[in-house]
Amino acid sequence: MNTRARIVVCDDDVDVRDLLIDLLGKDGYDVVAAEDGIALRKLVPRFRPDIVICDLMMPGEDGLSLVRWLRGEGHAAVLMLTAMGSTTDRIVGLEMGADDYLAKPFEPGELRARLKAILRRTMSANLASGRPAARIKVGRCVVDTEMKAMFDEAGERVELTAMEYDLLHTFITHARRPLTRDQLLEFAHHKKWDPFDRSIDMRIARLRKKIEFDPAKPSVLKTVRGEGYMLVPDGE
Repeated sequence: MNTRARIVVCDDDVDVRDLLIDLLGKDGYDVVAAEDGIALRKLVPRFRPDIVICDLMMPGEDGLSLVRWLRGEGHAAVLMLTAMGSTTDRIVGLEMGADDYLAKPFEPGELRARLKAILRRTMSANLASGRPAARIKVGRCVVDTEMKAMFDEAGERVELTAMEYDLLHTFITHARRPLTRDQLLEFAHHKKWDPFDRSIDMRIARLRKKIEFDPAKPSVLKTVRGEGYMLVPDGE
């Protein structure tokens, strides 16, 4: 689990915003707040949240319109906050692409559980289909496969060459599977293996410096003796 996942709380109720910022901040998340749709639209492209917790009933632009916009942006998951009896709004919100909903007033424990469930779905590689999620936790960083970019824990972009990204993307789409140098050259660079070609090893060394907590003891981009290299996205 990525305890540094980024969350935006969008609610016109200042008490709800303060409660969630305090609660989720203590859980280790990186949390910021928006008081309405205008503030949210300005914040999302800059902050690039993993999850937006969005109240549906707000003055100005309502939450359903914002859910539609967030799905069009395609990056953040959405947890809707709804009034207890607004069944129709919940159904419409889910049909628009919200990941889950929570009725007010809510229990903090249930909110935490729903957030963790969403993060497990959206920030891990989808191994069954072989397609990565939009945002994947890789050691100290998060890879955004739609932007073809990587960001550190502070949200700053980490520079990657095109070949480094292609290699990293190959590991992501084959997560938890050992890959030989021959396979890496073929999958990432469409080349056949040359026993004198050490470019893969050099790129792996550079990637480790960027993603590993301790590059001298790699726990994310591992060496598998006799087989090659293997990516474990969440450092298991």
